Order: sequence, then structure tokens, then C-alpha cells
Amino acid sequence: MAYSEAQVVVGGLGHVPVIIGAAWMIQSFIKARTGPSGVATSTKAAVSGNTVAQPLSEVTTPSSAQTTSGAQNQQAKKAHQAVPVNLFKPKTPFIGTVVENYSLLKEGAIGRVNHITFNLSGADPQFNYFEGQSIGIIPAGEDSNGKPHKLRLYSIASTRHGDNFEGNTVSLCVRQLQYEKDGQTIDGVCSTYLCDIAPGDKIKITGPVGKEMLLPEEEDSNVIMLATGTGIAPMRAYLRRMFENTERKLNSWNFKGKAWLFMGAPKTANLLYDSDFEWYRSQFPDNFRYTKAISREQNNVKGGRMYIQDRVLENADELFALIENPKTHIYLCGLKGMEPGIDEAMTTAAASKGIDWSELRPKLKKAGRWHVETY
Repeated sequence: MAYSEAQVVVGGLGHVPVIIGAAWMIQSFIKARTGPSGVATSTKAAVSGNTVAQPLSEVTTPSSAQTTSGAQNQQAKKAHQAVPVNLFKPKTPFIGTVVENYSLLKEGAIGRVNHITFNLSGADPQFNYFEGQSIGIIPAGEDSNGKPHKLRLYSIASTRHGDNFEGNTVSLCVRQLQYEKDGQTIDGVCSTYLCDIAPGDKIKITGPVGKEMLLPEEEDSNVIMLATGTGIAPMRAYLRRMFENTERKLNSWNFKGKAWLFMGAPKTANLLYDSDFEWYRSQFPDNFRYTKAISREQNNVKGGRMYIQDRVLENADELFALIENPKTHIYLCGLKGMEPGIDEAMTTAAASKGIDWSELRPKLKKAGRWHVETY
């Protein structure tokens, strides 16, 4: 996911209809803790929590569960101190090398989205990062004023071990930003630079940065993920860490909880990393659920386009059953336009259970279980 570029919002407007339903639900959820139609929604059994559920009513009042959450937050803060941040800064970036750059889209897709991997070997200090963090990219060349381009931030799409599992690479999921101005199509500076870059090219990298989207440390935590477009980047990292066989062998952390991904895209051809996620679902049916919202190919119950918020409403009972569990975390990533639709869906779903979402949401955020990164 890319952000920190003025053109990001404008360039993403063409994708807003897909995304406009997914984020507000999660925006208010919380601070982070350590550490891409026609396809039907999964019919697998509902994902449920592993531990004794905490009634939602108790989330809004003092309770032993809240005390537990408080203790967990303290542990998370301590763990955050070990998270690598700003190892390489804009004035002293690391010069990485492009390993590979390929399209993630299938024939008939809209736009241009690439998976790009950089070699981090030789960094001093070693360029370490955690899942959920971001790196900065400084495009080559100068701006219209003759000054070097400013860096743009992108969510990391690989685990700390990298796609090669050797701990010396980092990968991004980048959509080329485009928008219309005075009758002309304008390409985003950094996103176009990245989509055009070739293996062997050198690139200036900064970071890593961010602690908002880190995974919880508990192996039996439950993780709900809502993503649209390149907002899938951190979710891809989480799922590889959870379910990729080689990754699981490398980790001292082995996921035992429930993971549920809600993915929004305009067309099936735009689903990013879809084959990987389908494989995880087939191999770990008790731990992973994958729900898709394909806006231009699927219809919601009212006959309109299917967005993530519609999937939230369809699965409201199961989602709230998960949210009752104090070990459940929610992650939202994509365009900021997702947020209102998600919030509306959560408000409706909560009201059907006699719950005031506007009161529950800040409580969940305070408990450190709501993680949001929108742009």
C-alpha cells in the first residue's frame, strides 16, 4: 500500500467504489500491538474464538477482561521497544537492488499493480523489519522545481524473512496511480517509477517505520482483516507468516488462532495474491476464512454492487462473536473512503444486537484491538 503522496488520494478515486465500504469500522478500532466477480463467499464454518468470550456489554464497563487487556497493552508497549524503526533515514538511505518486478493482475483487470522485491544485503546496520511496517522509497530524478523527489511510504508485503526466506529482501505491492487533469492523464511519480523499475536497478530505501499494524504476540489470537486493492500488502505478510510452510518452520511464533480475510476488488482479475490465499484456505480450513467482495461482478441483497461493507452485514453475527473474544484483533488497510461504509455496516449490525457501535468502537480502540492504516 502506498501513501504520503498528494496524488495518492486523487489517483485512487477510480478505485473508491470498491473500497468505500471497508474502513470506518476499523478506523476507530485501536492502536496496534507488537510484535484484490462472480466468486461466492466461503461457505466454511464460521470462524470463532479459541478462548472464553467476553460479552460485548462488558467491553464498555470495567471488567476482569479489561484488566487483562490493560496488562496486554503494557506488554505490547514493552515489545514495541524492540521494533526496528528509522534504521535508514532520508538523508542517509540504503541503496537496495531490485530483485524482481512483475504484474499481479490477470487478463481483463483494471489498472496496473506490481509485486516488487528488493535485496537488502550489505545494509549496515542490518535492514530488519516486522510484518505491518512500511518502508520509504525515494524516486530517482528531480521534481518540477529541480529538487530531489520526496520519499513515499509503502506498506511492506513480505514477512521479516522475505519472499526467499533468507532475511535479506523486502517486497512491496504497488498500484500505479493515475488521474485526469486538464484533459490529460497524469501518472503518479513514485508509483510509476516503481512499476517501471527493472531487476538490477538501484533504489533508495528508508525506514522501516510504523507500529500501528503489528500483529499480536499471542499465538492463539484471532485476526480479522479488511482490505481493498493494495491495502492487501500487510495482510499478505500476516498470512504468509501464519500459513506458509517454510515460514512456519522459521518462526518461533506459530499461529494457532482464527484468521478471516475480507478482500475487496472491482473484478476477479484484480484480486491480488488470490491463489496463495486459496491455498492457505485449503490447507488450513480450521484456521483461515477468505471472503471476497467483487463489486463489478457480484450483487448485494439489494441488487446493487457488492462491497466489503455488504459482506460485513452478511456476516455480522459471526463477526460480533469473534469481537466478543478479547484476543481478537481487527486490521483495516486501503483508501480512507472505505471507512464510512464500514462504520455504517457495523452500526447496523451492532444495533440488531442491542449494541451502540459508537460507544463500543472507542472501547475496542482503547483496548488495543483495532488497527487501521488508510490513505
